[in-house]
Amino acid sequence: MPAPLRLRLDGDALVRNWQTLDRMSGRAACGAAVKANGYGLGAVEVARRLAGAGCRDFFVSNWREAVELAPLGLAVSVLHGVRDEDMAAARAGIARPVLNTPAQVARWKAGGGGACDVMVDTGMNRLGVSAQDIADGLLDGLEIETLMSHLACADEDAAMNAVQRDRFAALQGVTGARRMSLANSAGIALGHDYAFDLTRPGLAVYGGVPRGELGEVITPVVYPEAEILQVRRVCAGDAVGYNATWTAKADTDVAVVNLGYADGYFRGFSDTGMVFARGQRLPVLGRVSMDLATISLDGADAVSEGDWVSFDYHLLAAALASGMSQYELLTGLGRRFVRIWG
Repeated sequence: MPAPLRLRLDGDALVRNWQTLDRMSGRAACGAAVKANGYGLGAVEVARRLAGAGCRDFFVSNWREAVELAPLGLAVSVLHGVRDEDMAAARAGIARPVLNTPAQVARWKAGGGGACDVMVDTGMNRLGVSAQDIADGLLDGLEIETLMSHLACADEDAAMNAVQRDRFAALQGVTGARRMSLANSAGIALGHDYAFDLTRPGLAVYGGVPRGELGEVITPVVYPEAEILQVRRVCAGDAVGYNATWTAKADTDVAVVNLGYADGYFRGFSDTGMVFARGQRLPVLGRVSMDLATISLDGADAVSEGDWVSFDYHLLAAALASGMSQYELLTGLGRRFVRIWG
């Protein structure tokens, strides 16, 4: 059944963004985070394209995501580590666990060990073992491929960035890890001192701009499109949508479009979102509802029921318009979209 909404995905832009981040990583290898279903785009297709471009390291959140990628035969790390329930998949060798806690370390050792990654907390106080755990010998006997940590404030010019970098650098040569990895997308933009041996970009691969330095070199990947269900005339003084937040000052032609917050086009775009129809840029009027949005057709030529419109989804601008983070705008893209790669 043909769907009334679709995501047009620019595969060339995806690859170019990763290649840009790879160059910015200097001597460090550049991997890619493909968790959350490839940030909403489709993990298998994203990973396949990036692997073809030379990416060799991929990162997911959990073992279900790792199983989905297993047929591709890639080097995958599971960021949330390994639970008892995950051990069968982990021992099958489809991915490496990123061990985050003493209990996970003990579980991995008791299960026979083998290649793994380890997360160390350098100040974010989220996941990771502590530097004191390492000093006390927690990791002794592990076959560690990558020791990693995560920056808390890389998208800001915060003093904490250098603090975390220096704490992480102090662990070089301490654990026997073959590689060290700290920088995410924003961390790459902080400079080569943050790159270490391996970078782990996510958002910027998909067209997001977490720091201003990336604004001129990262290009959009995602273009949501939806079909017009109805074209109607709203008379002066009449309102549109829930809670009547927009009232026509003059007779206005509008289009009701098959897209809403259930698809990830959030209520924050109410009266702020923009749409392209036949080359014209048109505003969203009134409240975005669960399945529908309404747009003005003033200035648009010959737009009619059944036509397709493209929603402005340049991530940085869309985040400012909606009040949502760029991450939420990507990962919230719903299952009702047909994803079409070009």
